[in-house]
Amino acid sequence: MIITAETVGAFQENCYLVVDEAQRKAVLLDPGAEGERLVAAVRRSGAELEAIWLTHAHLDHIGGIGAVKRVWDVPVYLHPADALLYANADRQAAAYGVPFEVPPPVDRELADGETVRVGSLAFDVMHVPGHSPGHVIFRGDGVALVGDLIFAGSIGRTDLPLSNPVHMQASLERAAALPGETRLYPGHGPATTLGAELRSNPFLTGAARVARR
Repeated sequence: MIITAETVGAFQENCYLVVDEAQRKAVLLDPGAEGERLVAAVRRSGAELEAIWLTHAHLDHIGGIGAVKRVWDVPVYLHPADALLYANADRQAAAYGVPFEVPPPVDRELADGETVRVGSLAFDVMHVPGHSPGHVIFRGDGVALVGDLIFAGSIGRTDLPLSNPVHMQASLERAAALPGETRLYPGHGPATTLGAELRSNPFLTGAARVARR
């Protein structure tokens, strides 16, 4: 598996290209902006794009979908609890004063506990609401693509429309139960490991104690 990040847009969001080396199949995770640049990254990889997976529907994670879909008509996956955010992302963009292309409709709904695949790679979907009602993470083969659930040294905001700090705490406790060696690829900032965050992230130390009970 090859995971590469393209940091895009005004919010410096990490879009990830996940490639199965054996079968040369790929998915884009959270194409947030600069769609033409993301198209170029896929082409450089030499892999066949199979899908777009979304951790959640905030504007900085979905603004590049339209440009990608014009080149490859691949399905877009999103948890249905984020449908309202997805439908109103243009209003989010207007409030922040940033350019935004309204994305095409979602093709497939994600559900907690299901498995999604790219080539021979399999990822379990975990519904982890809090930052947004339909936020999910994708975990498999020792890695987790965690969107805005956890950052290196911090976590996603819970003061946004439809965010919920109580749900976020429960989601952090659930994530804290994953193996400590799990490598985390967040929506903003550098990659880290769960073990490092459990030791040093002030938002996760309490969640770790609950997870160990």
